[in-house]
Amino acid sequence: MDLEKEDLFPHLDDILQHVNGLQQVVDHWSKNVLPEGECEGDGGMTDAQSSSQITLDFEGTSLTTPSDGDRDGVSLNDTDTSSTRERRDSGVGASLTRPRLRWPSFRMSNRLSQSGASLQISSQSAGQLSLLQKFSLLRLTAIMEKYSMSNKHGWTWSVPKFMKRMKGPEYRDKSVFAVPLIVHVQRYGQPLPLCLQLALRYLRSQCLDQVGLFRKSGVKSRIQALRQMCESSPESVDYEDQCAYDVADMVKQFFRDLPEPLLTSKMGETFLHIYQYVPKEQRLQAVQAAIMLMADENREVLQTLLCFLSDVTSSVEENQMTPMNLAVCLAPSLFHLNIMKNDNLSPRSIQRKYATGRPDQKDLNENLAATQGLTHMITECNRLFEVPQEMLTQSRNSYMDAELLAPPLDELCKQQQQLEEDEEEGEEEGSYRCYLEGLIQNLLKEARDKSKCWVSRPNIDNTELSFKKLGDGTPLRRWRVSVEVEAPPYVVLNRVLRERHLWDSELLQGKVLETLDKQTEVYQYSLNSMAPHPSRDFVVLRTWRTDMLKGVCVLVSVSIDHEDSSPVGGVRGVVLESQYLLEPCGSGKSRLTHICRVDLKGKSPEWYNKAFGHLCAAEVARIRNSFQPLDAEGPETKI
Repeated sequence: MDLEKEDLFPHLDDILQHVNGLQQVVDHWSKNVLPEGECEGDGGMTDAQSSSQITLDFEGTSLTTPSDGDRDGVSLNDTDTSSTRERRDSGVGASLTRPRLRWPSFRMSNRLSQSGASLQISSQSAGQLSLLQKFSLLRLTAIMEKYSMSNKHGWTWSVPKFMKRMKGPEYRDKSVFAVPLIVHVQRYGQPLPLCLQLALRYLRSQCLDQVGLFRKSGVKSRIQALRQMCESSPESVDYEDQCAYDVADMVKQFFRDLPEPLLTSKMGETFLHIYQYVPKEQRLQAVQAAIMLMADENREVLQTLLCFLSDVTSSVEENQMTPMNLAVCLAPSLFHLNIMKNDNLSPRSIQRKYATGRPDQKDLNENLAATQGLTHMITECNRLFEVPQEMLTQSRNSYMDAELLAPPLDELCKQQQQLEEDEEEGEEEGSYRCYLEGLIQNLLKEARDKSKCWVSRPNIDNTELSFKKLGDGTPLRRWRVSVEVEAPPYVVLNRVLRERHLWDSELLQGKVLETLDKQTEVYQYSLNSMAPHPSRDFVVLRTWRTDMLKGVCVLVSVSIDHEDSSPVGGVRGVVLESQYLLEPCGSGKSRLTHICRVDLKGKSPEWYNKAFGHLCAAEVARIRNSFQPLDAEGPETKI
């Protein structure tokens, strides 16, 4: 995997290249963002002249920040589970082979209002999230500078070393345990393995009444058997009749065995310092900023775990597990406290350190901070992953510029004219047909220039993968995947168009909103996400051709804003381009080339660079594999 080849925050040089200038900004924030007596421990802002009105020097005038509203309402998945289930049973649901996990009955403490949905990290575009991370770095630095203890305990706050590259252990022969979360994303599309999601679902649905859950130890032999089940078949583990304490211990071991802690090696020490030195009334905004700076896959798993632990505490009368009790049991596994210390000490130092049999005061302070920190995170889990309203106000101009919205149908031709200044005027100029025809011609041109400006990546699952950087203002690469399929082009085209349920296990539903002509339509589909994160839906204008030279077939899609597209998911993604080129290559086979560029929302540009190419390759591989039936005597695909 390419974990060491990508910098986590490649744009931080833009912030840090002038240290003196950064220090001036930090000093400004220290004086204005954190005025004396400020307190937001109870939630929303209460003073119209609070720090939410402070604006950075490179922004315009300030705006008044409204107070946060109530945080209860609809489920995190933001879908009607009963209606979704009816749609699945009536169509594509019966054909799926991989189980989809959702938690349809979240406690009210973990629900969001419609008005607060736009403030969730999961709804931000790649450009917006990149911008918010830079603002979070400034905010976190300002807070830590104000409360630094440079003359006490030998500690000084410094900007986290995001550019540091870390070498991980060998994990190619492992499936679940001791595998980096980003590798799980690259392999399976989700950062938390399905067997762990099933374990959390089992504990939540059947074991919340078990006294001392996560505190009482399981049986070592049974836990090892569960680990082996997960390693051998990570997507089909049955936990029925398993001991709750065994499953809970296995979950703890998963987080303890991660190559780096869930709170990441780069940010783990920062979290400890927040809960050691920052006053209680400032901790929420400091932790929100630190969470924003975490890798996307770690942040998503942290949110899943905290929501689950919050549900565990909701049954405290039965299981006697308060947030503090859970934190005492889980903090060592999430922070990797002892592992982090011992990795930096020589054997002689370790022996000398523990010769007295008593931990030093620094260890005790950090363990206490970790326990208090996890307790606070469990209690505030429904607020930690929001974008602070005052941050949106301070960055409003840049933030709005980074927003990515699908255009209405009548705007597509205007975009095409801006992109192609030499476009010839014709009878259909100004129509969607002109725009779509331009996409098809660009696809054919890309096919002719097979290697021009494309950067090849290692082959994944016998597919050819490459990418191209574009300078159109969107920080997303264009990815291209090619593979040979055991079917003629028109059959593969039908599989992609009408039979997505046969190759996409994440599909919840799909429907045609409007048919524009025989080969053009507006199509809406929704994809499942790891619970409790919201599902994503897409509305695309797509057209296809089956009558091209030499038997070539094409399919091109792009997101649009359609008046009849009522939301069916919690977040609406944007398909910047999705193109399929199907070329015959003899013996009834096809060469499928897929060019894709999609903003799923809630992901940073660094995540797309590390993971999205793998997801594109996995999608194409599933299409190919759907033409390889397990039963050779089974029915053929009907067109």
